[in-house]
Amino acid sequence: MSWKVYNNLAWTEEIIAPADSYKEEAGFYVETLLKYLNNHTPTLLHFGCGAGGHDYHFKRYFSVTGVDISNGMLEIARKRNPEVNYLNGDMRTINLDRCYDVCVIPDSIMYMNTLEDLKATIENAISHLNPGGLLLVVTHTKEDFIENNFVYTGEKDNIHITMFENNYIVSNSTYEATLVCLIRRDEEISVHYEIHTLGLFPYHQWIDIFEEHRLKVEEINLDHLYDQYLFEAGEYKLKVFIGILMI
Repeated sequence: MSWKVYNNLAWTEEIIAPADSYKEEAGFYVETLLKYLNNHTPTLLHFGCGAGGHDYHFKRYFSVTGVDISNGMLEIARKRNPEVNYLNGDMRTINLDRCYDVCVIPDSIMYMNTLEDLKATIENAISHLNPGGLLLVVTHTKEDFIENNFVYTGEKDNIHITMFENNYIVSNSTYEATLVCLIRRDEEISVHYEIHTLGLFPYHQWIDIFEEHRLKVEEINLDHLYDQYLFEAGEYKLKVFIGILMI
C-alpha cells in the first residue's frame, strides 16, 4: 500500500516510537504467551510487524519472522532487528509454506475494514500455526470504541516531530484515522496528512470467527496502553484475544 506515513515518512517512527517505547507492551504479550508454551525457543510469526518495535523485544524469547505490506516500515525493521527474517506481504494472503508456534497481530488487524478481510486474515494466520499453536490478536470491539484524539511527539538531531491522530466513526463497520504529521527540521516546517480507513466489528463477530476455526479463546482487557497519548478526556479500550488451536 502507498500510505505515506508507512513509507515516505517511515523514518519518523524511530523518533516518535523508538524501540524502547514498546518494552512494556511487548513484555506483556511475551509474559502472556509464555504461560502457554513449553518450547525452549518458540517460533513466532508477526503479521503487520511495522517497523519492528515489538520484535526488538520479542526476539529475546522467540525465533521471529515478520510480515508487513509497507516496504518503508520493513526497511526500518531490518535495521533494528537484523536477526529477524522480514518479508513483504499481505497478511490476508501470504503463504510462507511453514508453521509456527505463535502468530501475533497486535493493532494492525484493525486495517481489515471488511468482515471478509478480517476472516481471511484470521484464517491465514491459523493456517500458519502448528497444532496447539497460539494466535494473539489485539483489537478494539465496536461496543467499546469511542472517537478519540491522540498526540505523539519526539525529537532527535534537531528534528522535532508531532503526530496528531483523530479517530472518527464513518459507518456501521468502519472508522477513519486521520493522521497529521508536523515536522520541524531546524527552521523549516513541513506538514503531511492522510486518512486511513479501519474496521470496527462487534464482539460476537470476533468470537464467531474464532470458534469457526476451532480456537479456544481467552481474553484480557488492555485499556490503558494509549493513555499517555490521549488528548483531552479520551478512553481507548483494547482486548487481547489469545486463541489456542485445538488439536
